[in-house]
Formats: sequence, structure tokens, C-alpha cells
Amino acid sequence: MGAVIVAGVVVVGFAIKEALDAYALDMGRPEVRPVPETRLVPETAPAPQTPSPKKRPKPEPKGPDFPPLEPPEVTERARHKCEPVPVPYHRGGNKLHDKCADRIPLNSFPGGDVFVNGKNFDALQLATRTLWEVKTDNFDTYPPELREFVLEEQLPKLQHERALALACGFAFKVGVRSAAHQAALLDRDGTLDIVVMNWC
Repeated sequence: MGAVIVAGVVVVGFAIKEALDAYALDMGRPEVRPVPETRLVPETAPAPQTPSPKKRPKPEPKGPDFPPLEPPEVTERARHKCEPVPVPYHRGGNKLHDKCADRIPLNSFPGGDVFVNGKNFDALQLATRTLWEVKTDNFDTYPPELREFVLEEQLPKLQHERALALACGFAFKVGVRSAAHQAALLDRDGTLDIVVMNWC
């Protein structure tokens, strides 16, 4: 029984070797294609054509099967877009605005903004998961035309910022400096949570 198995393995091995040798011989032979017929011009002899070996098309280089590495901070932010990231400064550079934002009760990161869902918010109260946007306009002193302009500029931005906050499970509040500003915004959108900041 053992001799039969060994003999069978030898026969199979021999057949594989012969097939590989035959394949190697075929690969070394150039493939000859028929020469296309051409019309000869008198007094001109055709240039001898030498058969050329069939060239295999080279595959185009492909990139790696995995996405290119990005800097760690970009990857982390993309992966955790709703995770609050403290920013060590306020983006606007307005001292009154920064003071009002820093003094929001229970502000978890005074002295800077908080980056959440692609946006720098003015403050975050972690205890209540509330993001804040601060508006420090002297709204009650503005003429009617300027009030209208301010409302038309601020309202779509505030609604967009609220949508970003809510998408990440945060509440959203707007801080303003006057009751007139609060009333005018609520008159346009009664669903906003607007607070008069008596601390600044």
C-alpha cells in the first residue's frame, strides 16, 4: 500500500515537472504574426519585418488597498466629530465677546472656544451638555435698518449652529446683551433658546 502511494506521488510529480518544462519552453518562443499585405510601390522594396516577441501589457501601478494615512488629529476629529475639542483661544479676538463667553456659568473651558462637529463654539457647559454662541451687539441702540440687517445675518447662522449642536446630542443656547435683541430673535424664531447675559 505504501509503495503504491509513493509511486503515485512520483508519477504526479513527474507529470507536473513535464508540464512546467513545456510551459517554460513556450514562454521562450516568440509569437509570429502574419504580415499584413501591403501594396508595393515600384522601385521600392519593403523593409524586412522581424517578428517581435509578444509584449505583455504592464499593469498600471495601483495605490495601496488601505486609505492614505492622515495626520492623527485629522483622523481623530473625523472619527469623533461630536467629541468636544478645547481650543486654547477665542477665534474672534473681541475682548468684550471673549469676556462674556468666559463668564458663562459653569463654562467648562474658559479662555477658549470648543470645536464640535466642524464648528468653534464660544462655550460649553459639560454638566448640561450645552453649547453656547455669544452675540455682543449693542442691538437696542441700533436704528431699525441696522437691526434688520443684523437679524438677517445672525438668524441663519444661529439656526445652522443649533443644527450642528443637536446632531451631536448637545443643547444650544444663544447669549445676547439686551432684552431687545432677545425679543427680536425670538420674534423671528421662537424655537431658539436665547439668554440675556447679565454677567457681561
